[in-house]
Amino acid sequence: MKTVVVRNIKRTEPELVKRLGALGVATAHEAYGRFGLMKPYLRPVWSGAEAAGTAVTVLAQPGDNWMIHVAVEQCQPGDILVVGCTTDNTDGMFGDLLATSLMARGVKGLIIDAGVRDAKSLREMGFPVWSKAISAKGTVKATLGAVNVPVVCAGINVKPGDAVVADDDGVVVIGRKDAADVAAKGEKRVADEDGKRQKLAAGVLGLDMYNMREPLAKAGLVYVDELEED
Repeated sequence: MKTVVVRNIKRTEPELVKRLGALGVATAHEAYGRFGLMKPYLRPVWSGAEAAGTAVTVLAQPGDNWMIHVAVEQCQPGDILVVGCTTDNTDGMFGDLLATSLMARGVKGLIIDAGVRDAKSLREMGFPVWSKAISAKGTVKATLGAVNVPVVCAGINVKPGDAVVADDDGVVVIGRKDAADVAAKGEKRVADEDGKRQKLAAGVLGLDMYNMREPLAKAGLVYVDELEED
């Protein structure tokens, strides 16, 4: 592993990030061919949190938040800090002080494949965080990692500048070069779903709207008025 800090990265265009954020995680994930979704153990520290931004990545050592402090300097307004660890860890590597520093730089949130603490303060500050755990266990500042290199976070390879969308449904990462295509497909999906939602609200059954009856019959599903007794 190279212990480097990459200063200049290519970021997804802000307008595309905004459009992807408006879609939400579930729709963006579907529009991306059901790709890019981080493992569901990553949960928002406080319910209702939403964030969309461009990834500034950190590769950290377990129980060591030194490189998170290093990464703050590289953050720009509209970024989301994405932290992966070299091995499994749940220590509280991030708290309200680091959140204060990130907020001062216009950062939209934190995604971390480890633990965080100061949960109440993070909620009161309104700073969105998605983490593997909440833990008061402290960390050290002793071993180098890297900033703005590709990292694996909760099962997904994240490149600096990728688009990140996070909400109560989880976290999805969209590659910078794929962002425009995913945004367009997602917006079409939203329009299609609006029409379906209106039909469902009017009482149309999904069985009929999706033309399920014939394939269900071919699969062997049988309707009976009563179950025969043994």
